[in-house]
Amino acid sequence: MPALPRTMPAARPALAVVLLVQIAGALPAAARSPDQQMLLLEPSERIEQRCNARAMGEVGRGNKGMKPDELVAYAYRDPVIKGAKIKVPGGAIRSGSTWYHIAYECETANDGLEVTAFSYKLGAAIPTSEWSAHYLVAP
Repeated sequence: MPALPRTMPAARPALAVVLLVQIAGALPAAARSPDQQMLLLEPSERIEQRCNARAMGEVGRGNKGMKPDELVAYAYRDPVIKGAKIKVPGGAIRSGSTWYHIAYECETANDGLEVTAFSYKLGAAIPTSEWSAHYLVAP
């Protein structure tokens, strides 16, 4: 990348903006904050990721002995996203070596970074024989 001049002529402010955008885009992912990384995702993907993380946290806090480490929102039915809301009617969540059915509804702020409403229902354990058909992997 060429060196920037010490003084920026009046005709070059647009070039400075382009260079700053290029420099920011070249930052390694580790140098970006989690929110900056989330903003790189499409809005629907951002909402799903943020709400999946919330679901794992809520299940872990609300169910003694559970430590969720994976969630597949589309395991049994496709999630439905409308605006800043997602409804996951047929998801699966893994804790230890067991997958469980989960359904949740989640709403985020418009940018998809902050969860503003959340509820879930944890279901029964999923038999190992169903795992491969529903994208569920062993730990």
